[in-house]
Amino acid sequence: MAAADKRRRVIFIGASMAGKTTLTQAMMREELRYRKTQALDIVGGFIIDTPGEYLERGGMRGALSVAAAEARLIVFLQSASAAQSFFPPSFASMFGKPVAGVVTKADIASPEEIAEAKIRLTRAGIGRIFVTSAYTGEGIQEFVEFIDSLD
Repeated sequence: MAAADKRRRVIFIGASMAGKTTLTQAMMREELRYRKTQALDIVGGFIIDTPGEYLERGGMRGALSVAAAEARLIVFLQSASAAQSFFPPSFASMFGKPVAGVVTKADIASPEEIAEAKIRLTRAGIGRIFVTSAYTGEGIQEFVEFIDSLD
């Protein structure tokens, strides 16, 4: 993992229970434990972890764009096990920066659920999508290498 560097900062955006904090813990090789993110949290000096409510409540989405100003990469997280998506169509275009997508919880999802999560991210304007599981490690290294490759 690259050293803490504001130029490499990434922001994780997703609904409550999408796996933002758990993915962060997996990337930092920490013990995986549930922790509800109550406010913006900078982890490891480069990951901005956001509360799901910032996406779920339309009136709070402005906070996402303000927080994203500090990030080099915007990352939308969509749980493969979620019944819905809170990302509006073409939502990625509001950031004016590179946006990647991460499907989380692949270990507890069917191939059809993973495919649906990818479709939801694509509709939101995402081109590059990673499929991950914080518990099995699937896709984590590939995602970390992608972040480390950013200029």
